[in-house]
Amino acid sequence: MRKICHLFLLTVSPIAFAQTGVSVPGVGQTSAPRLYVSPMLTSPALNNDEIVTFTDSARADITNNTNTITLDGKSQIRRPDAILKADTINYDRSTGTVAALGNARLFRDGNLITGPGLRYNIDKVNGTITSPVYSLATGGQGQASQANIIDDNHVNLKDATYSGCNCDEPFWQIRSSNVDLYNDENEGIAEDGTLYIKGVPVMWSPYLTFPIRAEKKTGFLTPTYGMTSRSGLDLSVPYFINLAPQYDLTLTPRYLSKRGAQLGAEFRYLQPNYSGTMTGAYMHRDNELDRSRWMFSWRHLQSLGSVLGLNFNLSVDWNAVSDDDYYRDFTDMTTITQADKTYLNRNVTLGFSGYKYWDGYLQIQKYQTLQDATTTDIYGQYEKVPELRVHGARFDWHGLDMETTNTLTRFEYPTYFGSKLSDEIIDQTEGHLRPDGTRFMSYSTLSYPIVRPGWYITPKIGLHASQYETDWYTRYGQHSFFSQSGNQRRSVSRVLPIVSLDAGMTFERDTTLFGYPSTQTLEPRLYYLYIPYQDQSDIPVFDTDVSQFGFASAFSENRYNGGWDRINNANQVTLGLTSRWFDRDTGFQRLALQVAQRVYFDSQRVTLPFESPRIGTKSDWIFGAEAALTNKFTTQAALQIDPYQGKTTQVYAAAKWTPKRLTTLSLSYRYQRDPYADEERNDINQGNPLSYQLQGKETVSFAGQWPFTSKLYGVGRVDYSLKESRVTQHILGVEYKGDCCWTGRVVLKRYAVSKQDSNSAIFFQLELAGLGSVGKDPMDLLRQNVPGYESVNTPVPARTSFERYE
Repeated sequence: MRKICHLFLLTVSPIAFAQTGVSVPGVGQTSAPRLYVSPMLTSPALNNDEIVTFTDSARADITNNTNTITLDGKSQIRRPDAILKADTINYDRSTGTVAALGNARLFRDGNLITGPGLRYNIDKVNGTITSPVYSLATGGQGQASQANIIDDNHVNLKDATYSGCNCDEPFWQIRSSNVDLYNDENEGIAEDGTLYIKGVPVMWSPYLTFPIRAEKKTGFLTPTYGMTSRSGLDLSVPYFINLAPQYDLTLTPRYLSKRGAQLGAEFRYLQPNYSGTMTGAYMHRDNELDRSRWMFSWRHLQSLGSVLGLNFNLSVDWNAVSDDDYYRDFTDMTTITQADKTYLNRNVTLGFSGYKYWDGYLQIQKYQTLQDATTTDIYGQYEKVPELRVHGARFDWHGLDMETTNTLTRFEYPTYFGSKLSDEIIDQTEGHLRPDGTRFMSYSTLSYPIVRPGWYITPKIGLHASQYETDWYTRYGQHSFFSQSGNQRRSVSRVLPIVSLDAGMTFERDTTLFGYPSTQTLEPRLYYLYIPYQDQSDIPVFDTDVSQFGFASAFSENRYNGGWDRINNANQVTLGLTSRWFDRDTGFQRLALQVAQRVYFDSQRVTLPFESPRIGTKSDWIFGAEAALTNKFTTQAALQIDPYQGKTTQVYAAAKWTPKRLTTLSLSYRYQRDPYADEERNDINQGNPLSYQLQGKETVSFAGQWPFTSKLYGVGRVDYSLKESRVTQHILGVEYKGDCCWTGRVVLKRYAVSKQDSNSAIFFQLELAGLGSVGKDPMDLLRQNVPGYESVNTPVPARTSFERYE
């Protein structure tokens, strides 16, 4: 009986794994409730000699000198790994033949096969299954006119069908006149295969191969297509090559109607200590530009082992393209978020950790800058070639927390030889746009947190030391570079102590909110910071900018982020108050209110180049609120107000309503006031805008997913600039969920690819559950841009042998 159970399942396993080997968009992306198999519920791993076989029937006869065993009347043979049922089961030991006659049912690993009967010869390892009909644990189903077991490696199916639709009238079905399955080679070969949709043949192939187990198999993948305004019709036909279990290669011929033919490739590798992906594409001649175009990307992670007690690892993220407009012109669903990208990452990092408290890295951080031809701006940022970082931390050492961060960095600004600069300037500066230099930075802190029920206080002291060696390129004369003070000091050092005190309390009381029994907290917080003034105007600025004031930065040590090329002088206290309401039974946060303001005891004396110093002794007021008015309606709001002019600096408000699954609406509003003139100053900056403020903007965004009918859904997002009186981005789409195992999607997106240019793209997708999808996959685009978006397809988890018991 073991041979019967084992070999018969070979007839259905290729179809089962043809389904599970395809990644169906949307599946696994929802939190729909489901039952999970307990890890303690397992099948015993037994040798054949240890497996116990049980039989049951209305009658049992042993004849022919005990050579023939007949089970008759609701007969069944049960083993831990399989169950065989039939009206009658005969076993002839003299010939080695087993026959199940009448209403035969075979169940194994969640798969069920039924038919009028089956015959199998244990000695000759062959047999026949008449008119098998199967239903798989993965959700697929099908049938054949006959299954012939040729030997223990080869099974032949006649007039076979398969569909991933678990319904009476499947939307799609694959039919083949002859299918051969080879277990050892993990290969299925289908001849004269045709894909039918609603009974209509839509695709035919004389010869198809596929894997019969959940393993990789060489062959064509599902074609994809779409359309964009910059490249026209976009058609790709990927071909997957299984080089080895740990290596594979996908070649993707691609045709763009406006630009021509392109060949893409993706090489993946996976080893115990390293893994990675190399991706590239090449177009010999772009019809629009009459030149070649290409891109390359390599991502690699590797564990290098231990040396002298330190664990080393290597990571690589290296990207390159042929020209500035590559991603603007060659956009698909995988690169649409890179269409307006300015910098391509090029990073190689050697990391290390060990000795309990230490970690760090040695890295090279470079970029490929993609300039925007529609503007006169020249983009660029400093590269770290290289940077060494050593970090140590030990917490709760006799109540003390100790931490030190040390970096040594070589900064180089990329040279520019493009058309936005005159040839004269390029010749005189050799393409240099900024000074280059080396920075050593060390910041060590010691704190003593005192935490008690209801309150805490944390005193902290730190010492920040840095040393700069800068090449101002003085040889360029009038085109050389100068520090903020107008000097060109090559060597500059800075040592500053930093002292802070952070304290807070938490009060609680029982109350009610929106009809729910609640617990309310009141959480005052005080943060005092002192940093003495030191003139830093001779220090270059490599990677430092102003942090926008908000709840995230109100309780920080430095108003400048990045590498701290500027450290503010500080004698200030930040006062904050937070109140929260939690459902008493569930702990769910129903409402949170926050307010904070910073009070300055000294005037600001440290600034970035072209930054106006702060006027006044108080920062802006910042307010924040989050509320779940019901379990289906949530809101957020933030407000920043200038206490002196009484003007609103920033506003953010958002609301989200999700009344049921596949139904959500969200609305958000953002306002950033234009940099306003500082009229109270008495120096040369009087009347100039405060340069550390963000550029003004006012936008409204609306997004949602809504059912028009039980099958038709709309989805989209619109971003509108009130300041510019124009739509800056819109995504519009419709989804249609068929009666049985299919979904159609059409998504249109218009988005900016530069300051002046935009691109329109339309993506089509026909998703056939259990087979895959045809067309570009817009699912990630919708999830990233539509808050609360869910796939219209409810994922059906694979059944197991424990939940489909015979």
